Amino acid sequence: MSTPPPSHSPAATPHFDFSAAATAEMAREDFDLTSVPGSDQQLRQIVSSPQPVVPGAIDLRSLSWSSIDNDTSRDLDQIEWAERTDVGAIRMRVAIADVAATIAKDSPLDHFAARQTQTVYTAARNFPMLPVELSTGLTSLNPGEDRNALVAEYVIAQDGTLSAGRLFAAQVRNGAQLTYRQIGALLDSGLCTQGAKAAQPSTALNLQPEMVEQLCLQVEGAQRIRAHRQAAGALDFRRAEATPVVADGQILSLETTLHNPAMDLIEDLMIAANETAATFLHAAGRSSIRRVVRSPERWARIADLLKPLGYDLPAEADSFALNRALAEQRAKDPDHYPDLALSVIKLMGAGEYVLVKADDPYPPSHFALAAHDYSHSTAPNRRFADLVTQRIVHAALQSLPAPYTDDELAAIADHCNQVDKAARKVERAMAKRAQAVALQGSIGQVFPAVVTGAGPKGTFVRVLSPPVEGMLQRSSTPHDVGDRLQVRLIHTDPAKAFIDFEQA
Repeated sequence: MSTPPPSHSPAATPHFDFSAAATAEMAREDFDLTSVPGSDQQLRQIVSSPQPVVPGAIDLRSLSWSSIDNDTSRDLDQIEWAERTDVGAIRMRVAIADVAATIAKDSPLDHFAARQTQTVYTAARNFPMLPVELSTGLTSLNPGEDRNALVAEYVIAQDGTLSAGRLFAAQVRNGAQLTYRQIGALLDSGLCTQGAKAAQPSTALNLQPEMVEQLCLQVEGAQRIRAHRQAAGALDFRRAEATPVVADGQILSLETTLHNPAMDLIEDLMIAANETAATFLHAAGRSSIRRVVRSPERWARIADLLKPLGYDLPAEADSFALNRALAEQRAKDPDHYPDLALSVIKLMGAGEYVLVKADDPYPPSHFALAAHDYSHSTAPNRRFADLVTQRIVHAALQSLPAPYTDDELAAIADHCNQVDKAARKVERAMAKRAQAVALQGSIGQVFPAVVTGAGPKGTFVRVLSPPVEGMLQRSSTPHDVGDRLQVRLIHTDPAKAFIDFEQA
């Protein structure tokens, strides 16, 4: 893993209340944070009651499950376990917290979750979709605790193809709560290429040989999946993110977070689990909510960006051709690849939730993942669409009527899309406030940048190090997404979430 650039620390500034600003930003985007009548009583009842008994649940608590997530994550939605089959394949199990077993449909807590649709994360404060007593407690797959789960099981062949997919209820126990930072460093140091004995840093995490073997088997399976997905045209973006370091509600510094192998591992296993869930529901003849990314509307602009680099993309959107060009360019010019990847991401557009009816033979696909069947299902503690999917799965497993009509699913998908846009605005605004504080000591500094947006609201640029975005206030020429230029930081305003540049 490459060495990150130095962190940026703020100059001495007056106290800025990030928590209050985050709450105000949520209100500005019409989030209703008031509790639903009866929710407190429901929460007390859940906390004081035994864990629900799920019909047909299999006891898998003895397996060596583990989770990998962010350093600060407390809402643990999934854990993983793998085994090698006698034909060289890898059987993977992804256990997903069974929130649906605890939160009844149309109950007060469900009404709140349906209204907010997701947990909103900011540097200063998080706004959970479910009470923390559940999302980080009784429905979180915390280490050493017995929990209900829905397991997505699939077999990974040596060529990366998936088969024998199924979903079932289980009881599980997380054996190790690990982080991207820890495991990414171990994988970069050769944990799975040199063998467990050579990877001495693993002892610092108290990883038993059985857990190291598990991790390496999961890495092997994930690498098979990734290779197969990329051959089919799945896009592989590697981006750096500016992460604020916060203590006592104050920004201490701004660090550059780089994608690492542990993130790849979980991303690949979760994509396969989501495909398994969608395939299961389609085979069961159940309507569901899918997550899709449609073909890019600005494909011509993407082609224009790559043409000077020596790539002639076809006239029609083609994820395979785009991925091949991006992979080659990343290998040729890794220093400038992040700004190209960012431009392509901006031009592709955001994903969306859609209804797929039980009898729909051609559901919309996920362009970026080259996936024809994809349903968000792996984060029910923080995404309402995943909780809805769990209820549909439970009904299918128990041969019960569908818990939602097609009209209800369509309305949920539409509401989730609207709230998702609002949540991204909140998160972007609060990230920019944190970045504005951290950059106050860098006024006048010149940065290389790439244009990320150009329209009636103005021209937006993203500097490469630290990777932050702001508005271009003064420029001698018009620009479009993907243009590269030098910019000078001229102003920051945390209260208004402003970071302003001029062309240098």
